Amino acid sequence: MNILILGSGGREHTLAWKIKQSPKCENIFVAPGNGGTGKVATNLDLSIKDFDTVSAAIKEHQIDLLVVGPEEPLVNGIVDFLSKDKDLKKLKIIGPTSAGAMLEGSKEFAKDFMNRHNIPTAKAKIITAENLEEGDQFLDRMQPPFVLKADGLAGGKGVIITEELPDAKMALRELLVEKKFGKASERVLIEEFLNGIEVSFFVLTDGKDFRVLPEAKDYKRIYEDDKGPNTGGMGAVSPVIFADRSFKEKVTRKIIKPTIKGLQKEKIDYCGFIFFGLINVGGEPYVIEYNARMGDPETQVVLPRVKTDFLELLIATADGNLIDMDIEYERYSAATVVLVSRGYPEFYEQGHEISIGNTRMVLPFHAGTTIKEKKLVTSGGRVMALTGLGKNLAESLGKCYSCVEEVNWEGKKYRSDIGFDLKNIGQ
Repeated sequence: MNILILGSGGREHTLAWKIKQSPKCENIFVAPGNGGTGKVATNLDLSIKDFDTVSAAIKEHQIDLLVVGPEEPLVNGIVDFLSKDKDLKKLKIIGPTSAGAMLEGSKEFAKDFMNRHNIPTAKAKIITAENLEEGDQFLDRMQPPFVLKADGLAGGKGVIITEELPDAKMALRELLVEKKFGKASERVLIEEFLNGIEVSFFVLTDGKDFRVLPEAKDYKRIYEDDKGPNTGGMGAVSPVIFADRSFKEKVTRKIIKPTIKGLQKEKIDYCGFIFFGLINVGGEPYVIEYNARMGDPETQVVLPRVKTDFLELLIATADGNLIDMDIEYERYSAATVVLVSRGYPEFYEQGHEISIGNTRMVLPFHAGTTIKEKKLVTSGGRVMALTGLGKNLAESLGKCYSCVEEVNWEGKKYRSDIGFDLKNIGQ
């Protein structure tokens, strides 16, 4: 079977690494890929925003299965586009239609969907530049911290949390009037702050049935102790200690099943991943956000813990036969630490040569890297994720941090406290 993965980040490198382990995988391609994916797959130098070019590549390389990694092409309708091509009727696709991807593409749509289907979530109100005063009044009635979210896609950075009311009102104007995130912040969700600890759940669904992948906890803030602006993710761990059997049962019953049934009820065609960004409030799960794809860097700790042939899971999902598949987890723990460029998540440096020493203790998944003049150089904000596997979280984190100095370039940064907030770390 020939597989094409769209994307260029650490998520796509991990997907390629995992899929290649299946005996059913003959040829695997990543478009456009990065400096690491070229070692496990064939990189295709094309723009995934150009759907005609993607379609031509699928035909040229006789692709049997397409996995869409990032959210933007999903929201923009790549699945709808390819599904209309008569020459691609046999193509299996992992990724929802644009209607399904609206779970991520619009915070307002997602919030309304949750409310319609009685899925636990925080109270919220949508504000635009036209009703800015209503936003101020809504903030006046709220208790801090104040949470503001850009309605559209903002690369995981469209959330602002502030303790002070004047700062919240100023941030609201930055989003709506100054358009801090462009079109994504033309509408802003002001949301009630839920006090708890975050955890991410992931499912594969064929639209009827679903299988739950290992859970993870990621770390969004750029600095230690969860300070500073949000990023796309600075690290992740799996499993998550507080996500015990009781909590998982609640997540399945109160959130996952109602979400799948809601999509069916609204006749939304959904085949692929659903990422549930949750918060545990006193043992009760609430949805913070949906994503219509796997997370990054969560993928780097989730997929190493999937024992079942992952390609077989994807095929069953695309064929609508997920009911026939079971999923098994590996017993070990996984942790990943993300190495980033100086200046990230704002303006960051690029083009620095990367040197890699002894990384045999970890799985190095590339993100913002590329090959230039036969040298591996930085090309993004998040450059590489080092994933360690161990009998417990302490061991897996120990492997990560023992190798962070084996990968170097000018201006390299990382968080030194990934996973340290979880209790019983050595258990």
